[in-house]
Amino acid sequence: MARRHSSSSLYILFIILVTTSSSSAHSDFFTSIGQMTDLVFTEKDLVTSLKDYIRAEESKLEQIKKSADRLDVVSAVATKDPEGFLGHPVNAFKLMKRLNTEWRELENLVLTDMSDVFISNLTIQRQYFPNDDDQTGAAKALIRLQDTYQLDTNTLSTGELPGLSSSDRVTSLSSLTVDDCYDLGRVAYSEADYYHTELWMAQALRQLDQGETSTAVDAVTILDYLSYAVYQQGELERALAFTKMLLQLDSTHQRANGNLKYFEYQLAKQKKAEEAKNEEEEKEEEVRKKREIQDDYLPERKKYERLCRGEGLKLTTRRQSRLFCRYYDNSRHPRYVIGPVKQEDEWDSPHIVRYLDIISEREMEKVKELAKPRLRRATISNPLTGVLETAHYRISKSAWLAAYEHPLVDKINRRIEDLTGLDVSTAEELQVANYGVGGQYEPHFDFGRKDEPDAFEELGTGNRIATWLFYMSDIHAGGATVFTDIGASVRPRKGTAVFWYNLYPSGEGDYRTRHAACPVLVGNKWVSNKWIHERGQEFRRRCGLHESN
Repeated sequence: MARRHSSSSLYILFIILVTTSSSSAHSDFFTSIGQMTDLVFTEKDLVTSLKDYIRAEESKLEQIKKSADRLDVVSAVATKDPEGFLGHPVNAFKLMKRLNTEWRELENLVLTDMSDVFISNLTIQRQYFPNDDDQTGAAKALIRLQDTYQLDTNTLSTGELPGLSSSDRVTSLSSLTVDDCYDLGRVAYSEADYYHTELWMAQALRQLDQGETSTAVDAVTILDYLSYAVYQQGELERALAFTKMLLQLDSTHQRANGNLKYFEYQLAKQKKAEEAKNEEEEKEEEVRKKREIQDDYLPERKKYERLCRGEGLKLTTRRQSRLFCRYYDNSRHPRYVIGPVKQEDEWDSPHIVRYLDIISEREMEKVKELAKPRLRRATISNPLTGVLETAHYRISKSAWLAAYEHPLVDKINRRIEDLTGLDVSTAEELQVANYGVGGQYEPHFDFGRKDEPDAFEELGTGNRIATWLFYMSDIHAGGATVFTDIGASVRPRKGTAVFWYNLYPSGEGDYRTRHAACPVLVGNKWVSNKWIHERGQEFRRRCGLHESN
């Protein structure tokens, strides 16, 4: 028995070591929907294992119940006339046997742990589980989607998101419980984001008032967070109102009683200050604020979010009249003379074109298959050092595929070269990216600016002259590529690719190409891109006479 216990301990120690060593390899799950799909099957396996454990426990209890029923019958007869019962030698023998043997066997059965297999399976699978950072990252993603697409908490809570078709039936599985709303509020609170703390705590309270039950949180706790959140936003009267509601439910709440006195004191103080304030000063203050807010002033973040919602697009009728579609063979390239590709203009200046049906379903699936095991949290080049770092404003995972790794990658590279007329031998490897929950890439330039001369120095191939971007999935809602400077939006369409130049022929950066990937609201976004560099293009894209030609 001692040896068996020792081997079990060694096994558990081994599992712990495996779990610890592999935890770094399986991190940031929330940044890739593609990798998160594996978690669905992991959970399915655990549910199967859990059901097996339940059946084993039920079988064990059934055996115990049968023994109990049989022993109950025997003891009922024996206790009526113990001497008469034991006067029969068989009964006396069986009593000795029961107490000496059968009860010991019954004790062993009761003590048998049926959970060994389930616990072992759970311990092994735990190495693939998300961690606290993943849960927090997913919560922040929901809040980001809420802001970008101006969704109210009830829309997110019910799961009835824009972009869902009638066939995508919303079930209770896609809705948020009181506990879920409370957890979102706590994530916001931990970030000192009191605006969203208020929104999600208020939603949790509403669902409680509507009759939903919770075993983890009550109205008192939610009101405590609510009162503090609105106080931090400077709304003393509402903070006082929430505190009074809390005290009606729990009059002994120590912090609420203290807050009540403090809020009442601060309100009285505030009213005295307001009475003393001159009305003329108030008018002057309003005029000053209006002067500060320019009608045409719109921070880039707001522009970005508006474009993601389909607002603020600068696609005028005149501009639209200059956009065409055509069959394209790149000046009668041998590969495309007989079978030209479909090309359409997405924008006139800078010129952004889209190629339709440019990558097949089979090719896209193969690229995903090659990339998926190697997906890692997306990195960006530090503008000062040129070193790759984790991009906290880029919620996705990516992998790099070299031409020598698979014939398909080489074939795709040749296709890009044939259609663009640019040399891809100096380009970066094909990057494949899969976006996560609310996956996005905030506004950025693909090319290195003058203030970051070492951005691509280690590559030795010059700046990024152009970008080729494949869309390898359709998105139900969100996920557009938007150009914040020019007010353009390009929707993902599976099997297509968009192309634009980042540099003028002179080598100067085209700052109009600043772009972003909008948060994915509904869907699983896969893209792959090729960043083409300057070296090798000297006679393929000659320098113009003017800097911005």
